[in-house]
Amino acid sequence: MRKHAILSASGAHRWLECTPSARLEEDIAEKTSVYAEEGTFMHELAELHLSLYLNRLSKLKFNKKLKEMKQNEFYTEEIENAVQAYVDIVVERINEASKDSLILLEEQVDFSSWVPEGFGTSDVLIISNNTIEVIDLKGGRGVKVDAHDNPQMRLYALGAVNGFGILYDIDKIIMTIIQPRLDSISTDEISLDELLEWGEMIVKPKAEMAFKGEGEYKASDHCRFCGVKAICRARADENLKLACLDFKSPPLLTDEEISEVLLTVDELKKWASDVEDYAFNKAIKEGKKWPGMKLVEGRRSRRYRSEEEVAKKLLDAGYEEEMIFSKSLLSLTKLEKELGKKEFEEILGSLIDVPPGKIQLVPEADKRPEIQSSAEIDFKN
Repeated sequence: MRKHAILSASGAHRWLECTPSARLEEDIAEKTSVYAEEGTFMHELAELHLSLYLNRLSKLKFNKKLKEMKQNEFYTEEIENAVQAYVDIVVERINEASKDSLILLEEQVDFSSWVPEGFGTSDVLIISNNTIEVIDLKGGRGVKVDAHDNPQMRLYALGAVNGFGILYDIDKIIMTIIQPRLDSISTDEISLDELLEWGEMIVKPKAEMAFKGEGEYKASDHCRFCGVKAICRARADENLKLACLDFKSPPLLTDEEISEVLLTVDELKKWASDVEDYAFNKAIKEGKKWPGMKLVEGRRSRRYRSEEEVAKKLLDAGYEEEMIFSKSLLSLTKLEKELGKKEFEEILGSLIDVPPGKIQLVPEADKRPEIQSSAEIDFKN
């Protein structure tokens, strides 16, 4: 499992803008996700294929390891194809480089000369003649990631220069992000002098502030993956600016104010959703009581336990197919209306389930009874 630095390269877009955020996130337990685990698996699979191509792994060991990986929950044909597309591009880059090039896979790079305790893992480094190329695999299929001015890639490049700059006469850095599931290849190029100037003038002072937890909190797009985004006051203040508008009636707003609402409402919704998720998880998992709020069971919905059994019972009871079927079995509500509540209950009562409603956090004024104990919550879930 990859270790992560306090000032990680992947979080650089955030701590370079909002310097105190890195220390603020320290007290939050690091959470993994299915997407992160899937991404790790893709990197491991890519490394396996490239190791075979570079003759760093025998065919026998490759087949054995691949067989093991195919048992992994994340292995699918779609994942294999995406990884193969990435590998093919990397192989092209390797073949374009000189024969005596240095090729490194999953190489830990040290950029602590610019970032306190800074290190990271570069997926592929190709050092050839006067050039270092840093290649990074992104497994996501949501947001396209651009290599242009990308601080993560630049920090990996600084780490590569730090480790190999003495051995090679480097004057050019190429940074490539490959996102195969979006059919995206993004490349940026920078001179060594420009990279070092960026490291000294931009990164170093910001990193020192971030490491000490100093500076000003700033809310923006970089909040998306922040560990404290739900309870950050700077982000709350930024989003609550929208609430300062006078919402008596849309016609009373100026065109500029309406535009401001339209331009900021998506971010406001995201922030509100993050706060709601945070509060709900605290209430469910830790029994947290929020002032003026309570946990209740949401609206219940009936459902057929088995459509086949329902249909059989009705047909056995003498009902015509045209009465109980449309293109499929009529919905529960429509069928109850056709049969009448009494007959519906007599024939089908044993085949109807009413599962617990989804638990919700609502104002205390809500008329539904409060769920009191964690045992009750476990039962509902």
